[in-house]
Amino acid sequence: MRAARREPVERTPVWFMRQAGRSLPEYRALRERHSFWEVASTPELCAEVTLQPVRRHGVDAAVMFADIMTPVVGMGLEVDLVEGVGPVVERPVRTHEDVARLRLPEPEEAFAPLLEAIRIVRAELPAERAVVGFCGGPFTVAGYLVEGRSSREFATVKALMYREPAVWSALLDKLAECFSSYVAAQVAAGADLMQLFDSWAGVLSPSDYEEFVAPWSARVLGAAGAPTIHFGTGTATLLPAMARAGGDVIGLDWRIPLDEGWRLVDGRGVQGNLDPAVLLGPWERVEAAAGDVLARAAGRPGHIFNLGHGVLPQTDPEQISRLTQLIRALPSTA
Repeated sequence: MRAARREPVERTPVWFMRQAGRSLPEYRALRERHSFWEVASTPELCAEVTLQPVRRHGVDAAVMFADIMTPVVGMGLEVDLVEGVGPVVERPVRTHEDVARLRLPEPEEAFAPLLEAIRIVRAELPAERAVVGFCGGPFTVAGYLVEGRSSREFATVKALMYREPAVWSALLDKLAECFSSYVAAQVAAGADLMQLFDSWAGVLSPSDYEEFVAPWSARVLGAAGAPTIHFGTGTATLLPAMARAGGDVIGLDWRIPLDEGWRLVDGRGVQGNLDPAVLLGPWERVEAAAGDVLARAAGRPGHIFNLGHGVLPQTDPEQISRLTQLIRALPSTA
């Protein structure tokens, strides 16, 4: 939390996106008995998965086990999480009528399991470890709703933005309103900071990002009532615009050196930015790459060590634990 506020720290804090699940054998054992949505909608199971990587790796934060589509399920949409494909929406949202059918849920009712899981996690974690809540960015979630599933080109989304800007604005208005109450409810339940995942924003040009995304991301980030991390992938050309949209900390992926990215978001903290695939290599490469990230941070206040995206499923958990120990052992020069 001090790093998020750009205050001096005695060492660089570290956590990993998608640390809850994916690579952990204890998570896989649990998933053999329960579906994703069953885990996510059962507070005790959700809390257990959230805490597993903290126990195993000793990271400085627990990120809640949920999906970026969790709030839209509360809006009345049916979403299937298909292995190897991702979220699939059977009835895409592409017209004013489709947008009108989306309801605005009452957070304490619609998201009760997640909020209770946050309360459990916050009660079980020591005070010096943070609870990270998160929410999908309005653009990224809208991308799934409009396309119906993951896409490389987002051609249907862009066609809607250009041809039907009123429909696009209405959809993002509704998502931003729902997500604003969603992030505020997580903070009220005990989340210490919120991360906005705009994973697909990198498909946009800077001008399109400013026109079609930034105003709605700013609304969600401004509603959290706690420090925020604003994250996207493939966003090297968008970093100044993302910083203007908001976020106490800007997440950097591995496609830009950390010091160059930090210059582009002057006045903000940064999070990142080790390539997740480096963890698939030998330890010597992991150690060198992590050292390069820290050298580029140069001990300046405001750096949270993380990967440039989520932990890959095939990652050896021992590599993650060893990397955590390395980062925690090195003092900050701030």
